[in-house]
Amino acid sequence: MKSRILGSVALVAASVLALSACAGGDGGTGDDAPINIGSINTISGPATFPEASAAAQAVFDRVNAEGGINGHKIAYSAMDDKADPATATASARELVSEKNVVALVGSASLLDCEINAQYFENEGVRSIPGIGVDPGCFNSPNIAPANIGPFNDTTATLYYGSEVLGLEKICVLTSVIGSTGPAYDAAISRWTELTGKSPLYVDDTLPSGGGDYTSYIVKAKQEGCDAIASNAVEPDAIAQVNAAAQQGWDDVTFLMLTAIYSESFAGAVSNAAGGIYVPAEFFPFTDESDVNADWKSLMEANDITLTSFSQGGYLAATFFVEVLKSIDGDITRDSVNAALSAMAPIENPMIAFPYQFDKIAAQDYTPGGWPVVLKSGTNAWERAADDWLLLS
Repeated sequence: MKSRILGSVALVAASVLALSACAGGDGGTGDDAPINIGSINTISGPATFPEASAAAQAVFDRVNAEGGINGHKIAYSAMDDKADPATATASARELVSEKNVVALVGSASLLDCEINAQYFENEGVRSIPGIGVDPGCFNSPNIAPANIGPFNDTTATLYYGSEVLGLEKICVLTSVIGSTGPAYDAAISRWTELTGKSPLYVDDTLPSGGGDYTSYIVKAKQEGCDAIASNAVEPDAIAQVNAAAQQGWDDVTFLMLTAIYSESFAGAVSNAAGGIYVPAEFFPFTDESDVNADWKSLMEANDITLTSFSQGGYLAATFFVEVLKSIDGDITRDSVNAALSAMAPIENPMIAFPYQFDKIAAQDYTPGGWPVVLKSGTNAWERAADDWLLLS
């Protein structure tokens, strides 16, 4: 998995939203017209994660090879927002107004949701991100990601640390980018509500995208922490773990997020101290179980990296195809919206919960992750549980 940067940017000014008035078309499929679907992704820029949209493309290509949906082929447009607000805004308008997409599926962007959520609501367009990242992905009735997101993931990793591992002195080290601060605060508060426990202390001043974490690690050790909960992405997480090793802190446990769950991270860490635990948002992709068999074979056939990000794109597209197949008559933006609202819950062993668009968009469901662990000297992730960890 390539380096990840978790974050978002400020909302575009209200004057930009005024451009939504010129959107047109309903993305209909009369005659032999294709079914237009889009996604907005950070494919270039300071962080890149192209796997989600590539996985969605692979699913749609397979559907097309099998004849399409009622004879209609899927035309998929994956836009690169370059982690730039103006480009994200323009990408949404191109997809909605010019390409007349019936929906967005498989997006993975640093800022798409926060920038475009209101525009999607105004234009009656729904989005199933493969990977929801910024807070806007989790508070819009028109956006329902396939993943539980970094904020639920934060609650889950804290819950696993205190309730399963029995850790009593958890210190939280957070990098806050853009508007993510309140969302991370809420995630910690939810853990407290579920368990009655609180962090030993919270430091939300950590830099993101590189830096020396020695002073933060030294302070955590001096405070008597037995665990560090961190939202660091891969390069920063490696630096934090290495800083602990340099201090000879070999018994500290790290509670981290799905963003670091990768084979490259495992290979880069030589001393995982007391263990690095992650509540994986999807069924562990490093496991040899048949649960991931179809995803894995499709990804390998299309030379797509096996990561949680490609799992998310695959699931988003798979769910959407099932919804498309339920539509009688023309597939339009309106008929897609109606089908998403009326859809029955979709069960899939790759996620902890049934996928139902309106429930997910309203955050009216029970999120969960599958705990995995990286132990010192192994360079390989292992399942740390026999079932999903649910935040019920």
